[in-house]
Amino acid sequence: MKLEGVGRRYGPRGPWVVREVDLVLPAGALVRFTGTNGSGKSTLLRLVAGIDAPTEGRIAGRPPRTSYVPERFPVALPFTATGYLTHLGRIQGLGRAEAAARAGEWLERFGASAFAGTPLAELSKGSSQKVAVAQALLADPALIVLDEAWTGLDTAARHELDRAVRERVAAGGTAVFVDHDPRRLSGEADAVYEVEAGRVRVGRVPGPVPTPTPVPVPGTETGTVSGSRSGAGSASGAGASARSPVRVPGPVSGGSSPGADAPPPRARIVASGGRPLPEALPETSSYESGPGTDGATTVYAVEAAHSDALLRALLDASWHIHELTTEGART
Repeated sequence: MKLEGVGRRYGPRGPWVVREVDLVLPAGALVRFTGTNGSGKSTLLRLVAGIDAPTEGRIAGRPPRTSYVPERFPVALPFTATGYLTHLGRIQGLGRAEAAARAGEWLERFGASAFAGTPLAELSKGSSQKVAVAQALLADPALIVLDEAWTGLDTAARHELDRAVRERVAAGGTAVFVDHDPRRLSGEADAVYEVEAGRVRVGRVPGPVPTPTPVPVPGTETGTVSGSRSGAGSASGAGASARSPVRVPGPVSGGSSPGADAPPPRARIVASGGRPLPEALPETSSYESGPGTDGATTVYAVEAAHSDALLRALLDASWHIHELTTEGART
């Protein structure tokens, strides 16, 4: 799909919202747009999705099956959740039975099956947003455009949408998205573009992910750590047992050796309680955990640049955060 010299303004004399946009969106790619509020991101996504037509320039190669999730979902529609999804599935070329079956599957995936027969106007913001993302996914679109689609979703639904986007890209589709959380699908985008004052420029394009380097846990003497993963002995109390260091794949700096440059700044998080963490946290570099000095807490160490991802994982798992220290300064 190509955008060639694309511009958009509202009204013959209105200001240009976006202008002179030249982009190629290949199949099987995850593309992220960033920028401040009012920079033109939403207008650009509406152009990509075909909701708006360009005032100047041309857009070619948009897949016939394209879906779009707006920042605000229109709930004042005369449908139940299932009825709306089935109707949209029919419009997108599915048979009635298949559309109804897929509607049920996506409502189940997003934890909204209990509201299948509820009128859209009676749904909460979070539940209506689940319907919004379900309608965009149920017909296997070749292009999916997501404008802050994660806003209003609960943690489980956000993770499910992450998985669904990865599935679409793995199947050869193109996913274009904007999200206010910089950690959203962090490091996974094939291309990143920044929108500023209606102009688009190339942002950071991720490179290959090197093998992580293990690092010692601050405040421990032996270098062994207590597990906070699945299974018995999670580090939520004094009885946690020592285990081998936990290493999670992710982007890290090169390994250290005698005479090498100083390692990057690290963050230290002291936490207690909570559920076991996921088996992988792709947004972080390597991290390690060790027993706290009081025997009831766990100390996590991670590169400071990736501490937000680890902190979010801990909070999502209902851990209590006692202390966060970065580069020797308590925050």
